Amino acid sequence: MRGRVDLPLVDRAAAGRALGERLATMHLPDPIVLALPRGGVPVGLEVARALQAPLDLLLVRKIGVPFQSELAVAAVLQGPDPVIVVDEAIRAEMGVQQSYIDQQALIELAEIERRRRAYLGDRTPRPVSGRTAIVVDDGIATGTTVRAAIKALRQRNPAHVVLAVPVAPPDTVARLSGEVDDLVCLAQPEIFGAIGLFYVDFHQLSDDEVVRALQQCAT
Repeated sequence: MRGRVDLPLVDRAAAGRALGERLATMHLPDPIVLALPRGGVPVGLEVARALQAPLDLLLVRKIGVPFQSELAVAAVLQGPDPVIVVDEAIRAEMGVQQSYIDQQALIELAEIERRRRAYLGDRTPRPVSGRTAIVVDDGIATGTTVRAAIKALRQRNPAHVVLAVPVAPPDTVARLSGEVDDLVCLAQPEIFGAIGLFYVDFHQLSDDEVVRALQQCAT
């Protein structure tokens, strides 16, 4: 579903406000916002405010191609049974061995655990069973990371899954639309590079900024 937004976006907060306005018109029942850290958190904060919904995290990590780390070959998400999603087309094209993916998955799972403790402490994940789960990030490129998040989220039995992002390429949106119940993307540029090209301010968020954002959403 396409909305309207001017590019470049000012920053993640502005993107979240625009996304929240669009989602509010959908009157989604019993929503919970699940942001992908770090970049998705300030977007998710504004969405949660607009919907008067709680904000929680989906802790997922990308596994990049060797020597081209920004290109995702797989992604891993922590849980009782960690989920690994592999982009088989990229794996074959780039000649990435499964042993490399398995090794990197262990490294990224350790980083996920570090972030979980830093961001959430001992807090348990908010329940999503029977609710409208809104997955939010600051943008999508290939979609591998988001696919891992959605696959793991389904195991928690939400009633409805919505993927909501400010910007993503049309082909990625088309691929992901079949994996969720609703998809909202405010801008789908035909020529797509790095997500940061579509923001004026796309600074690297710190752990402290993520924690502060979570503290601001006390719903």
